[in-house]
Amino acid sequence: MDAVRGAADELVELLVEENPLNELLQGLPGTSDRLNDPAEDAEADLRERALRIAATARDLDDDLTRAVVIAEAEGVATRIGSRLVEHTMHDSVVSPLGKVLEMIPQQRPDGPAQEQEFLRMLAAVPEFLARSAERHRAGARAGRLPVARRVRTAIEHLDAHLAAPHDDPLRRPPLSSDEERDRLLAEEIRPAFAAYREVLRELPGRPDGRPGLCFLPDGEQTYASLARMHTTTDRTPEDLHRTGLDLLAELDEEYAAIGSRVFATSSAAEIRERMRTDPDLRWSSGDELLAAARAVVSRAERAAPEWFGLMPAHPCRVEPFPADQAPDAVGAAYLPGPIDGSRPGTYFANTHAAEQRPRFLAEALAFHEAVPGHHFQISIAQQLTDVPTIRKVAGFNAHIEGWGLYSERLADEMGLYSDDLSRLGMLAMDSTRAARLVVDTGLHAFGWTRERVVEFLRARTLLPEVEVQSETDRYIEAPGQALSYMVGRLEIQRLREQVERHPAFDLQGFHDLLLAHGPLPMSALAELVASWSKRA
Repeated sequence: MDAVRGAADELVELLVEENPLNELLQGLPGTSDRLNDPAEDAEADLRERALRIAATARDLDDDLTRAVVIAEAEGVATRIGSRLVEHTMHDSVVSPLGKVLEMIPQQRPDGPAQEQEFLRMLAAVPEFLARSAERHRAGARAGRLPVARRVRTAIEHLDAHLAAPHDDPLRRPPLSSDEERDRLLAEEIRPAFAAYREVLRELPGRPDGRPGLCFLPDGEQTYASLARMHTTTDRTPEDLHRTGLDLLAELDEEYAAIGSRVFATSSAAEIRERMRTDPDLRWSSGDELLAAARAVVSRAERAAPEWFGLMPAHPCRVEPFPADQAPDAVGAAYLPGPIDGSRPGTYFANTHAAEQRPRFLAEALAFHEAVPGHHFQISIAQQLTDVPTIRKVAGFNAHIEGWGLYSERLADEMGLYSDDLSRLGMLAMDSTRAARLVVDTGLHAFGWTRERVVEFLRARTLLPEVEVQSETDRYIEAPGQALSYMVGRLEIQRLREQVERHPAFDLQGFHDLLLAHGPLPMSALAELVASWSKRA
């Protein structure tokens, strides 16, 4: 057991070094006073340590912790080996610009000690940008060029940022005094941004017709590795592409069945167009949107005990996005509480420009992000006892996002959708996740152009035009991540179908099993379910 915990604890320290801004790690020591080091030698050292931890874990006895440590450590090695930092310009998770201007402003220091840690993080920004710039230059020299459009977008973002010093997002996290922060911004950080912008101006770039990894050196192998990491399966890009197309055809049948009761037409394309364009399907105010979100979460929490034995210690808070974040935020998101469970997680509903937001997505979003989705999943993981910390904070997208997507469909079984229009919202969410399988593989394995992705998303999803454009850029800069949602749900559904044929099958017990061990790679989850079924 000491060997298990030693490897697991070393891996947690490694994850903090790789990305201190990871929201699943918030509350752990060392996550609020620094940024990761993007320098090539520093990342090479992290990768070597990760592979050593994975090798050590292969000799451990604790099967679940062993599987988690190996998969998470190999994931660190895969992410570093992908070298995405060299050519990613604006993605909030990977790119230097996204981390500084989108992730840091989400921090909320609480008390003098955390304020000092936040200031130390800000003080690290100039060196972080300088080392990131050198990685961009090194990538260009090796032929790993960014997409020219994304470079232009990053430069435009920097120009706007530098032209508005009083609207700097780094000034938004609340501090008791802004004197030292303002000095850092004026004397060190803003000049560093200006220098970083000049490096971006010098970078050559790829055209929109060659946006995928397959156009970069070793890109096909890199994408295959990222796809395996994000899905924790061995499904190939060819298989995933076909699966996405098949799912979209099946969804058309569901649109016709449900949509005919709402819109008096059985044409899936006409139903989606009506949902996309009908102004009567929008909210009337932010207050109405927020009240609906709170009602949906409350309704789900009341129904949950019939479907779950395990319950979070705290109910889910429902709040509007802070006003300073809302204009640039997604429609809804879940923010976990700290790992010590001292305060509950929060479901944020975006009430900004509510009159432009569709009503029909509200319920599926709440079921995915809050109850019984991520709030149940993450809160229950944080409540685990007698397990290494890595079991609470592992970031396996297929299990985490697969559970969120499974929760949208489970909510229908639970009778939680209020009407057919909201069920169409569930299908709209499914359409996006199924389309992701097609376009992500299309971009990075099959050489799709950016315009082909845009046209496909316009035709097969309900995304508004602004999101069609932003989602396309997201898939370009975060290869493989978008695969995890639907692959995870399909695997959870497959496991359920395997075991529910057993005469003693207990659905409540199945749900508890999926949540009782923290996030797992899908292969380990499959073994866990198989063992549970044999004991039932």
